[in-house]
Amino acid sequence: MEAAIVLYPSPPIGHLVAMVELGQLILTRHPSLSIHILITTAPYRADDTAKYIASVSTTNPSLIFHHLSTVSLPPSLTSSSNHESLTLEILRLNNPNVRQALLSISTNFSVRAFVLDFFCAIGLSVAADLNIPGYFFFTSGAASLASFLYFPTLHTTTDKSFKDLNALISIPGVTPVPSSDMAKPILDRNDVAYQCFLENSRQFPKSAGIIINTYESLEPRAIRAISDGLCLPENVPTPPIYCIGPLIIAHNNKGGGGDDVSECLTWLDSQPIGSVVFLCFGSLGLFSKKQLQEIAIGLERSGQRFLWVVRNPPAEKNTGVAITEQPDPELESLLPDGFLGRTKNRGLVVKSWAPQVAVLNHESVGGFVCHCGWNSVLEAVCAGVPIVAWPLYAEQRFNRIVLVEEIKIALTMDESEDGFVSCDVVERRVRELMDSEEGDSVRKRTKALQREAHAALGEGGSSRVALTELFEKWNQLG
Repeated sequence: MEAAIVLYPSPPIGHLVAMVELGQLILTRHPSLSIHILITTAPYRADDTAKYIASVSTTNPSLIFHHLSTVSLPPSLTSSSNHESLTLEILRLNNPNVRQALLSISTNFSVRAFVLDFFCAIGLSVAADLNIPGYFFFTSGAASLASFLYFPTLHTTTDKSFKDLNALISIPGVTPVPSSDMAKPILDRNDVAYQCFLENSRQFPKSAGIIINTYESLEPRAIRAISDGLCLPENVPTPPIYCIGPLIIAHNNKGGGGDDVSECLTWLDSQPIGSVVFLCFGSLGLFSKKQLQEIAIGLERSGQRFLWVVRNPPAEKNTGVAITEQPDPELESLLPDGFLGRTKNRGLVVKSWAPQVAVLNHESVGGFVCHCGWNSVLEAVCAGVPIVAWPLYAEQRFNRIVLVEEIKIALTMDESEDGFVSCDVVERRVRELMDSEEGDSVRKRTKALQREAHAALGEGGSSRVALTELFEKWNQLG
């Protein structure tokens, strides 16, 4: 029978895109393999993923998508604004559908491996029951992986929530992390998401291996600590790890397009090399109207050229995550009076979406203010563009610590206690990124890591070697 690999991504668009990219990488190196991707209907923003899947199916018909039956959430959860809890509950209820899909695929294919997103860890038991080797694909970095491998150990050392601990957390291979900067879903040990992530973390040692979207020279300390078994208890063996990144999103079609794409790239063509700061905050990140106005004032005062993606403020009070479809913003009513007119010669504001990979790789772009989502971080590194780190949700505050203190490719956006950033801070940080010794330092470091990223993916590079080792393991299972 024909050999197959089955991929099981978490439904949010960022996780899905990374898993699809993994599938395409596998096909590029081993076109004889059949790649099957299990699609779970997202509990929010399902249209985003539908458009993306349709696009990928058209451009790469070798990827076979299996749409699992829709799971109904309990009424108590459907109105929840906590996107992690929604996703985890959908995946918890999904195992019967996963089992049925694996059995169906196995009738015509020899399934060599079942590759799960970390969010989907509860599905590992399904693979075990069917005697299919289960692997994790961790879509964030090695430092974040180290923190989750070590999470069960941390859980036993205190009965306090991380949000109340007020201490530096020591994790093998990672610079000390303030307890309040641990991943957002695990800050409160009384939260359902905390318990789900704790249980998911306990699944890592049960897997046949962990695939990570990173490369050795980007995170050497964390990778070494994991490989040396320092992140798990002494009597628990660490599965093999395969650092195969950076996987960069080739399609650049995560939503939007058309005139806005051509407008912003055409505008960049007219700007001096390395002069533009790009501000974009991921597929879910939102700001209040007050915060948008502070950003605008800071950008205007900075005197720097900018390309800024603006989205509507959240409908729900104090929610910085877009779990419902957002209409395009009315820029004139959101931004300060006259701002667009006063800055039209050196700035461009686009509504809702921009082609991030294309923008970052444009020669006019010299800095990136972003939310520290790992896909965006890798895209910036591969483009050689330094970062101002402004985390909003998920593990992004943790990533900021790693980017600023450990990898040294970012400056931090200083927030007040409630997370608000003043126009003075925006102005100062944008200026420092584009025109200061500190900015030059992170730019040189980013450029060096850009070269190392290309080397890692090249013939004989560390990521190419790791991928070959993974394929050899799968071939042995035939």
